[in-house]
Amino acid sequence: VITQDNLVVNIDTVIYYQVTDARAATYEVASYIQAIEQLTVTTLRNIIGGMDLERTLTSREEINAALRGVLDEATGKWGIRVNRVELKAIEPPTSIQDSMEKQMRADRDKRAAILQAEGVRQSEILRAEGEKQSQILRAEGEAKAAALRAEGEAQAVRTVFEAIHAGDPDQKLLSYQYLQMLPKIAEGDANKLWIVPSEIGDALKGLSGAMGNIGGLGGGSGSGGGNGGASVPAQERREKPSID
Repeated sequence: VITQDNLVVNIDTVIYYQVTDARAATYEVASYIQAIEQLTVTTLRNIIGGMDLERTLTSREEINAALRGVLDEATGKWGIRVNRVELKAIEPPTSIQDSMEKQMRADRDKRAAILQAEGVRQSEILRAEGEKQSQILRAEGEAKAAALRAEGEAQAVRTVFEAIHAGDPDQKLLSYQYLQMLPKIAEGDANKLWIVPSEIGDALKGLSGAMGNIGGLGGGSGSGGGNGGASVPAQERREKPSID
């Protein structure tokens, strides 16, 4: 038979029928078997002629129902009842079969490529999410560690501050401690500006004066006797007598 899009297809049909009136089957038709075959062929031509190939391949139930309806109406007066009609096979031309196979293969390859790409995409998304979560956790850990270090340093400063004030130091001691801290303050590259309280400056002046007094005392003792005023016993010099 020929489809609506002018393609020749071979259709294998099976018809189950029953003789209900032997007299009519004998006298109403010359050969009911041949008549059923011819009627089936012409009916299929009419049905398939109104369908394209794609619809023909996917409408078996529709074709069966239409064919059975026509056969029931025509064979009833022959004493024949059609019980069932089945299409065993619908075979398109070989070239069409090859094209259909190529198309199905291309569709399968396309679906496989899409599934593979989707899998890669999901994998990359999961990997990116994992890296993002790892960076967040790492940043939170570093922030907590920095906060703990800052808290420890602040506590140490408070402890030192409390200890200094508990000892009631004078300005000279504070100035001395400040001088000891200057090298540590200068270690930082960002420390371009030093802030020196006025009290520290006054104390440094007092400390320098005290150091000058100490130096003056040391110089006066040296001028008195050349030995700091201390009495050092003179060493006795003895010569070994000569023996003739």
